[in-house]
Amino acid sequence: MAKTMTFAILHMTVAFSVAYLLSGSLLVGGAIALVEPAINTVVYFFHEKVWEHIRHKRVQASPGSLLPA
Repeated sequence: MAKTMTFAILHMTVAFSVAYLLSGSLLVGGAIALVEPAINTVVYFFHEKVWEHIRHKRVQASPGSLLPA
């Protein structure tokens, strides 16, 4: 979970910087910095869970495994 949180902070900083530089608005920069990375962080968490599931399935299906695929 710590990795996810540090990723969120880094992502929000980058999102704010880019949005502020493009818009010149602290409000727009702040709004984008909160909404977009927050959604992306949740998506990233579930992305990691999906890949963990895929790795687990591959281990089960590997030759020499006693479990059926």
